[in-house]
Amino acid sequence: MFSVPQSSKSDFLDKARQAREERKGQKEKERAAILIQALVRRFLCRCRLQKQIRKEVDDYFQASETGTSKRNALSIFKIARKLLFIYRPEDKMKFEKLCRAILASMEVENEPKVWYVSLALSKDLTIPWLKQIKDVLWTCCQLLKNLKPDILQDNKLVTLYLTMLVTFTDTLTWRIVRGKGEALRPALTRICENIMGHLNQKGFYSILQILLTNGLARSKPSLSKGTLTAIFTLSLRPVIAAHFSENLLRSFLIHIMSVPAIISHLNVLTPEVKTHDLLRKFILFLSREEQCLDICVCLEGSHTLCLLGNLIQLGYLNEKVLEEEANHFVKDLTDMLSYCQRYVSQKKSNLTHWHPVLGWFSQTVDYGLNESMPLVTKQLQHLWGVSVIRTLFSDVLSKKLESQEPTPPPPLPSTSQNNLPVKNLFKRAFQKSASVRNILKPVGGKRVDSAEVQKVCSICVLYQTALSTLTQIRLQILTGLTHLDDLLPKLWAFICELGPQGGLKLFMECLNNDTEESKQLLAMLMLFCDYRQCSRTDHYLLFSEHILLIVKGIFVLKMLFCVLENAKGEKLELFHSVHGWLMVLYERDCRRRFTPDDHWLRKDLKPSLLFQELEKGKKRAQLLLQYIPHVIPHKNRVLLFRNIVTKEKENLGLVETSSASPHVTHITIRRSRMLEDGYDQLRRLPVNSIKGVIRVKFVNDLGVDEAGIDQDGVFKEFLEEIIKKVFNPALNLFKTTSGNERLYPSPTSYIHENHLQLFEFVGKMLGKAVYEGIVVDVPFASFFLSQVLGHHHSTFYSSIDELPSLDSEFYKNLTSIKRYDGDVGDLGLTLSYDEDVMGQLVCHELIPGGKTMPVTNENKISYIHLMAHFRMHTQIKEQTAAFIRGFRSIINTEWLHMFSTPEVQRLVSGDNAEIDLDDLKKHTVYYGGFHSSHRVIIWLWDILSSDFNAEERAMFLKFVTSCSRPPLLGFAYLKPPFSIRCVEVSDDQDTGDTLGSVLRGFFTIRKKEPGGRLPTSSTCFNLLKLPNYSKKSILRDKLRYAISMNTGFELS
Repeated sequence: MFSVPQSSKSDFLDKARQAREERKGQKEKERAAILIQALVRRFLCRCRLQKQIRKEVDDYFQASETGTSKRNALSIFKIARKLLFIYRPEDKMKFEKLCRAILASMEVENEPKVWYVSLALSKDLTIPWLKQIKDVLWTCCQLLKNLKPDILQDNKLVTLYLTMLVTFTDTLTWRIVRGKGEALRPALTRICENIMGHLNQKGFYSILQILLTNGLARSKPSLSKGTLTAIFTLSLRPVIAAHFSENLLRSFLIHIMSVPAIISHLNVLTPEVKTHDLLRKFILFLSREEQCLDICVCLEGSHTLCLLGNLIQLGYLNEKVLEEEANHFVKDLTDMLSYCQRYVSQKKSNLTHWHPVLGWFSQTVDYGLNESMPLVTKQLQHLWGVSVIRTLFSDVLSKKLESQEPTPPPPLPSTSQNNLPVKNLFKRAFQKSASVRNILKPVGGKRVDSAEVQKVCSICVLYQTALSTLTQIRLQILTGLTHLDDLLPKLWAFICELGPQGGLKLFMECLNNDTEESKQLLAMLMLFCDYRQCSRTDHYLLFSEHILLIVKGIFVLKMLFCVLENAKGEKLELFHSVHGWLMVLYERDCRRRFTPDDHWLRKDLKPSLLFQELEKGKKRAQLLLQYIPHVIPHKNRVLLFRNIVTKEKENLGLVETSSASPHVTHITIRRSRMLEDGYDQLRRLPVNSIKGVIRVKFVNDLGVDEAGIDQDGVFKEFLEEIIKKVFNPALNLFKTTSGNERLYPSPTSYIHENHLQLFEFVGKMLGKAVYEGIVVDVPFASFFLSQVLGHHHSTFYSSIDELPSLDSEFYKNLTSIKRYDGDVGDLGLTLSYDEDVMGQLVCHELIPGGKTMPVTNENKISYIHLMAHFRMHTQIKEQTAAFIRGFRSIINTEWLHMFSTPEVQRLVSGDNAEIDLDDLKKHTVYYGGFHSSHRVIIWLWDILSSDFNAEERAMFLKFVTSCSRPPLLGFAYLKPPFSIRCVEVSDDQDTGDTLGSVLRGFFTIRKKEPGGRLPTSSTCFNLLKLPNYSKKSILRDKLRYAISMNTGFELS
């Protein structure tokens, strides 16, 4: 009954716990309040102290400026200690005044106590002073990092802080070490080294790199001469103080030498760039492969390229060092270029940016770097400049081209003194020719493992690596190599000396080996091939050049076949180099023949075997047809082309078979509106319908259907008439070149409302003619056919080479500008072209703003190429594209690759060879009683062979077939076949062959004397209508008159 309830006990305990927690919370609040009060008091105290110190600093500088107090080193030290103690970003103005005060103290004459640096000699203040100057200088560095040199106010601060750094990192300007104080220099120098070591640990080189990049990585540098000199001097001091230690050399290369084009900016501004033998030390440091790779990995692709440019320019400026360290220099550059190549290949992705030197790869966009890339490119150009090439290829260029005494040319008949220069010219030409013949001999004898050969191979590897890495300036590299006239023949002579026997055998062996030595030797051959592709001339006289090129062509063919059979992996690069060289030679030979007949053909290649391999899908045959079709005889390629067309027709169901007939498209054409009707009815047809059978029904001027059934003959006439109309220059769709009157699109064709659709239609019609094997007499300008073939997209295509086919006089005028010895600016030319367009003078700018840009000696080569490109491409770009679009819709582009430009012209217009009368006679079909033994027929063939000349025979062929040239594959492939028919009456009375007319023709029975009638023809059927003349002389005279007057066509 006296027990305490359990609930009361628990309530008591809860209340006690709550009271304890309340007391604890109260104590924590009191402690927190005390802490907050302490922090606030500390903050307020600190603010008061900072305010007081700032006031003291302001008062100090104000008193110094008004002259009421005299500065000394100790007072500056004390005020600097106070400022550094409370320094915040908003104190930049005070820090600026401090720096000016320190520098001013160092300028005072004969007052050691005023010199700020004198405190370093104080026993008690040496360590505090050293710490203070380190802090001051590092604060200068941090402020430099955020300054923009292109802003005037910032530029002044850059100068101030750099002066601080320059002053206290070297004893050179310290007055304390002058005179009796010279003994102090070693100790003070060590203090400077200590300061530089501290700055380096904190990131001194990174600060200098940022400052240099801000000032130089732009189109117009914003750093002055003094500023740039100061920065480079500061960057060199730690390296020199550390006796070019590897760690500091690494930092210098990564942070300073990777700044875009810094050597280019320094070249004129400071001579220190050439001192201290920097280039040699850089070369030797990078010669260790792991160190070079480490530098490249740190810099990545674009900045590695900048370092490369700076090293190349240093080599250009230090020719002696370059000559002595050539091997290491070449190895370093090759390693760096190889890294760039690997870097770009690894960075390929969908999100890429274009780099003006390396091409497309994934990269961080650095606009400053992009702006300075033209300067970096100029630095890189030194590598293929004459000076560096002479130094690196000194072993090759020092070779004497041995000449042998040639047989002297026969004496010239004239004895005039004016002819002496001509005699000397021939003499020099024969000597040069003999020299060339001599160096082309595979003499052999030079060991491939000798130091000389290894050096030349490594140099060739360098340039070959540059070609495959610096993809966007590849053509610049090759063009630069061509500036040294004697490098090409001497490099060839060097190649001919390699191996025990010399010549091609060594390289054939290298193809089967995968050693590093073999790769280097093949790189030499690749460089020679690539170099030769860009070399437009060999700088020899005409006939000595021919000898050289002929032998080269033979060499290339052999090498190319070997590469074709062994092409895999890296060997493909060699294949493309050799193939490119071959095609340059071949296309040059097509433009202007210098090789003997059948030079390009492979005698051991059997066309029948090749065709079998093609049908089986053999890779060798496909590659051969793709890359070097010209080694196959032209006739066989045309036959292959016709077979390909036939197979396509079969696949498309366009050929009559026993089980099916092809779809036929019928069109009705009014003779008075042939072009308009043909355009309206054919342009909308699907491509396969145009490739198929098209039947034409003509309607005469009275609206009556013409007699006759179209069995390809009427369509042939329609096609010929259409082509004749559209290619007539009077229509102004096409115009003719000056001189040889070859056709190309008219730049003013836009006067036709639908001119581009017309060009596409014309392309389809010409494609249809080629597709069906119908030859049409349309002579195209070769530059236009080159565009149809797509040659103008080739890397080594040159508009200048094709310009003579457009306007030979214009070509001469342009090339005279290239050879002009004086100042081209005096000619008053601009980068524009003025043209008279239908009575109005129109100015075409070759580049944006070109009409205000004068042509100078520096840009005259660009002007020549721009002008040629404008005349042959830009002016007719749309017309050409439309024509090509239509033509290629019928004729597959791959089919055209089998033929050169002249061969495509022959494909269109027939063979330009003499007419083979025996072949024509063999494939002629006779009607109306004529036969091969008929006396009129015998007279005809005799007249054509004996009485007519080649021109008249061509006129005869054109009279009958509408084309003056024979079919490419001979008259067996003429469709319809060549026919001769005996006629008794005039064409308007002719109703065709009857039994009586055939018998009378066969037995030479004349219904009446046809002496007053002329021969006529049906060109759509390739049919000659010949009266049964009584005398050979009458036949000869009448036929000659008919073909000369081009007597018209009548449908039979």
